Amino acid sequence: MNSIHIIPADNDGKSIWKFLLRESKPKGKWMTPFNLISIPVILLGVFLIVIRFWKGIGSITNLSQEIPWGLWIGFDVVTGVAFAGGAYVITFMVYILNMHKYHSIVRVTVLNGFLAYLFYAGALLLDLGRPWNVINPIIGNNFGVSSVLFLVAWHFLLYMIAQLIEFSPAIAEWLGARRAHKILSGMTLAAVIFGITLSMLHQSGLGALYLMAKEKIHPLWYSEFIPVMFFVSSIFAGLSMVIFEGSLSHKAFSSQISDKDHKAQKGIIHGLAKICSGTLFAYFFLQLLVFIHGKHWDLINTPMGYWYLVEMIGFVLVPMILFFYSYRANNILLIRLAAILTMLGVVLNRLNVTIIGFRWDMAVHYVPSWMEIVVTLTVLFTEIWIFRWVINRLPVLRESPNWVNENKNSQVAFKDDHLRA
Repeated sequence: MNSIHIIPADNDGKSIWKFLLRESKPKGKWMTPFNLISIPVILLGVFLIVIRFWKGIGSITNLSQEIPWGLWIGFDVVTGVAFAGGAYVITFMVYILNMHKYHSIVRVTVLNGFLAYLFYAGALLLDLGRPWNVINPIIGNNFGVSSVLFLVAWHFLLYMIAQLIEFSPAIAEWLGARRAHKILSGMTLAAVIFGITLSMLHQSGLGALYLMAKEKIHPLWYSEFIPVMFFVSSIFAGLSMVIFEGSLSHKAFSSQISDKDHKAQKGIIHGLAKICSGTLFAYFFLQLLVFIHGKHWDLINTPMGYWYLVEMIGFVLVPMILFFYSYRANNILLIRLAAILTMLGVVLNRLNVTIIGFRWDMAVHYVPSWMEIVVTLTVLFTEIWIFRWVINRLPVLRESPNWVNENKNSQVAFKDDHLRA
């Protein structure tokens, strides 16, 4: 297991800077397939971002007055936030329901969620024609405090702060800040409760934004229950991402994971499969009720109707059955396959609502430019780079330093002595 470099307890300013300088140096091999692919894409993406802020959003996108939201909103923000839903689900399971079986994946899941929100906030800035006005929805200027966008903006901002507090004990352990670690650990439960509430509201709030586009979204994807659908789908979307990311992390960062956590991984994936199966069933049942209530039978025998069936059968019903069967058979490989299909289904659903089914009847439909795709990949690759940097340095997958366990043991001993007295 890799060692954790801790700053001495009696550190001064110089030792902190030396520590941070040492930690900022690259670790591991540079000539990897991911690096060779991602570095050129990121460099090109940064160049395109400069052009975007220099010449305006229309210089590299195919957006227009009729289609003001495109790939950067539909995929980077709306889809990405759904995949970040695993953070609030896992923290709810561990801290509220006391399901300690999943405790080993809390930090990496919260880290994923925090980075997702941080980078998708950056993607949101790219999409704003006047990014300096991003403060307007937060303060209510020109929108009013009753606007859905006002609520979403505040949920977004506060949830990022809550996630940072949830992850902050790992940062304190990395820095060797024992006093700060004690304070931050005491704030974790409050941050978790606050964050769960915010995230639930935020997931549904994103769907509520599209309630105002009734005449623009295809009837098969529009309903007054879009907020509910966005919330429910964020549960299995987030947990599927946890299964997918966890499987990759256990291979890529195998040396950092203890034997105990290695052995527990299959049990964790098995348990998450059961939850995904149940929430997919609830989502499919709700979608069926919405379809019947909307009386959209005549739309099924159309090109968009066939596309709707591909989504509902191929990427909701099929993965639901796969999750159920693989859970009963304890087949980890099938669970991972079901997770991938579920993730593809969530991407498809969000793009159907925000892009494909949005103004579907226009003579000239929006298609993202290659530059929009490159910028999206830049955001994604940069997030992975930072995630890897953090994993290689902070106690996220690896065990905490010894002094953390010593403090916990002393606290337990103190409580036992107090109870005996």
